[in-house]
Amino acid sequence: MSDTYQPGATIGMLGGGQLGRMSILAGRAMGYRFRVFEPSKGGAAAMVADAEVNAGYDDPAALKAFAESCDVVTLEFENVAREAVDTVSNAGPPVRPGANVLHICQNRRREKEFLKSNGIPCADFRVVASTDELAQAVKELGTPCVLKTADFGYDGKGQVKITEADADFAAIWAGLDMPLGVVEAWVPFQAECSVIVARGPDGQASTFPIAENIHRNHILHQSIVPARLPQSVLDDAAALALRVAEAIDAVGLLAVELFVRESGEVLVNEMAPRPHNSGHYSIDACQTSQFEQHIRAVCGLPLGNPKLLRPAVMVNLLGDVWQNGEPDWAALLADPDVKLHLYDKGEPRPGRKMGHFTVLKDTIEEAVAAADALFAKLV
Repeated sequence: MSDTYQPGATIGMLGGGQLGRMSILAGRAMGYRFRVFEPSKGGAAAMVADAEVNAGYDDPAALKAFAESCDVVTLEFENVAREAVDTVSNAGPPVRPGANVLHICQNRRREKEFLKSNGIPCADFRVVASTDELAQAVKELGTPCVLKTADFGYDGKGQVKITEADADFAAIWAGLDMPLGVVEAWVPFQAECSVIVARGPDGQASTFPIAENIHRNHILHQSIVPARLPQSVLDDAAALALRVAEAIDAVGLLAVELFVRESGEVLVNEMAPRPHNSGHYSIDACQTSQFEQHIRAVCGLPLGNPKLLRPAVMVNLLGDVWQNGEPDWAALLADPDVKLHLYDKGEPRPGRKMGHFTVLKDTIEEAVAAADALFAKLV
């Protein structure tokens, strides 16, 4: 079986959200065709795909038929059961990243244990399965600390900060409503950042410029590139992300989210085996976007140059921005250095990612100031 799939091949996409949409748009420019597998009809990716299959990830017949219509398969989110990926892979086409990468990244226990076993620095943690184990973990790790679900947590969901050593652990554990949790020691940090690593089936790898991430209510608000950190810290972050990608044997993209301590030490927080929200700036600010790079890596093509062309700030547009009706996009675009991306996802519910805009300026200080001013006008 070839590791390389030339333009004209059909790429299967597991998942139908905006990450799939933007990957497809990048791949279309290169001449690829796309089929999307998504339980819900009419998602953001399906609107730009050649075909959409609507069936559950627990439907082996549908998965097998989908696989047989594709040359290579990738994914746009990680909450796909490993069994579904195995079904697709066993039907013929390679799935990149593979089932093992997905299996590790979609569960915090497996993710943390993978990092620890490979000597990759991360916050101290304990795995807990009861009220008593939770209380013991908090005693050992100290407060504050964070209890997270082992499965299905993103954008701050499925986690609670514990601030008191004598907290009501029974109520906290019941509120988690999951059989297994991970308690993580609190990490005082000067910055949160992320590194997007691209890695091909031959092991060729490269990193995108490191993003400094600002969150609001646990959801990414801004990505600032280049990150406002010393070059030595940026070098350490890139090297650490490459170590992670090699250790897990990622093919495609791997987003590595990091904490930077006041000392400059870099710790891995979480991983995502796909394009990432914090890499959206690359569409407009880099020589090669994360989405084009994802297609290149998945198809076994040589990687593009991820060089940053201009300082940039990416700002997420959540459904909250629509609270007073359709925003004035013309006013936003009155700044000629702004690029607007809307995902065509339908109803703009609060907290739902509906789009983003990117501000490109000559200095990062100018870009941050412009982004803040423009966003304030929208809300």
